[in-house]
Amino acid sequence: MENDVAGARDRANRARYRPGQPGGFYESFFQRANHPTRPLALWIRYTLFSPEGRPDAALGELWAIVFDGETGRHVVAKEELPIARCAFDREGFSVAVGDARLSRGRLAGAAGAGEDAVAWDLSFEGDEPPLFLLSPALYEAPLPRAKSLVGAPMAVYRGAIRAGGREIAVDGWVGSQNHNWGTRHTDHYAWGQVAGFDDHPGSFLEVASARLRVGSLWTPLLTPLVLRHRGEEIALRSLAQSARAAASFRCFDWRFRSANAGVEVEGRISARPEDVVGLRYANPPGGEKHCLNTKLARCELTLRRKRFGRVIGVETLVTAHRAAFEILTDDHDARPHGVPIRA
Repeated sequence: MENDVAGARDRANRARYRPGQPGGFYESFFQRANHPTRPLALWIRYTLFSPEGRPDAALGELWAIVFDGETGRHVVAKEELPIARCAFDREGFSVAVGDARLSRGRLAGAAGAGEDAVAWDLSFEGDEPPLFLLSPALYEAPLPRAKSLVGAPMAVYRGAIRAGGREIAVDGWVGSQNHNWGTRHTDHYAWGQVAGFDDHPGSFLEVASARLRVGSLWTPLLTPLVLRHRGEEIALRSLAQSARAAASFRCFDWRFRSANAGVEVEGRISARPEDVVGLRYANPPGGEKHCLNTKLARCELTLRRKRFGRVIGVETLVTAHRAAFEILTDDHDARPHGVPIRA
């Protein structure tokens, strides 16, 4: 079983980028983890960015944030390197951006300088198979243009991270290893993830709400959702199911609900503005998006079991500050949300 999971993870994490391809492309491998009890979290991202029509201008990027909800000081680092100094393996799970490395069960590297320098040397392990937020057939289809999966849900991280001159021991932090890629960023989305609720530490949630722009028109919000709970995977992710789901979000608050004949999942993810970091994401076709990013959000989830249209059981899952929450927006004016763009 262990070898089967490792093989599935390697296949899920093989790079999709073809060196020199003329079409614009981005690809990211990111890790995130939370302290078991304290409002501390890390987010480390190995990224390839290739602008449309200019493969010679492709870059490798390193991003790192250490979120500290106790002091309110979040250390944010970013580095850009020529693509010639990077390697993204199309056959297995191996990524290099400059001297920073990522592979099965290991990541080490450094980014930034001075008070915003971050360095990491971490191992991670987990025995859960990859989780697919989209229907599996869509991962090889041309649409949607942005794909996302979780290579290692419920990954446990150990090692050390140095941020802003402070050494932080990482011992049993729980999170995930993730992989996303595409020819353009989703036009407007909220994304959330919980790797262990406070009262259900073995449960994992992956959810998104996204709108796509087609010319001057916008699609309705589509909300795929996957919950692993008590040994079951509740996958509400088909295109029809995602379109039927209800959702709404603004800068720091997101509500969603999705249901089928046997189950209903209703949730709310929210964050304090002071726990959110603003980031600038370049878009392969041109322009840029702003990402409002935190790994210290609150999530409350209600799971209702149904039979013949009647509710037969209700559970509530809560985490006070261990949810990942991101919003991608075209609104480049910080005044509506008050979050400065840090990188």
